[in-house]
Amino acid sequence: MEQFKATTIIGMVHNGQAALGGDGQVSIGNTIMKHNAMKIRKIADGKVLCGFAGASADAFTLMERFEDKLQQYRGNVNRAAVELAKEWRTDKYLRRLEAMLAVISNDVALVVSGNGDVIEPDDKIVAIGSGGMYALAAAKMLMKHSKLSAKEMVAEALKTASDICIYTNDKINVEVIE
Repeated sequence: MEQFKATTIIGMVHNGQAALGGDGQVSIGNTIMKHNAMKIRKIADGKVLCGFAGASADAFTLMERFEDKLQQYRGNVNRAAVELAKEWRTDKYLRRLEAMLAVISNDVALVVSGNGDVIEPDDKIVAIGSGGMYALAAAKMLMKHSKLSAKEMVAEALKTASDICIYTNDKINVEVIE
């Protein structure tokens, strides 16, 4: 069975605004199966944004676990992410899940992986998925050389990735936390 591909997720915290966006394409092999997939969610009563790359069912399982951890640790995003990563790495069932999470709150930007990684980039820009590095490069340049809002930069970075990555389309969804 061929693997699902085609995700670009980019998010940032900039000038008091947190934004996370994703494209809508889902592909199997060289076939586009869906154009308007929603790969980002508001969780924790809208205080946290979470995006996923990888197998959809795996990602939803991880998002649910992450939201449980957020409740358990009273909204502490860093602690919830670390505890999820520890559980993900050590739990026999979770260890097999193939996905990554990008997590944004009003002051934190994280990437959480199944290798036990919780990465908080210095510039508070996170990117995952097949087109993630294209979007990341665009977002870094936009942050340096424009006065756009976080939401606008995320949207423009995704558009740039869609121009380059065959697994990324221009059906963009962006969520914001003010």
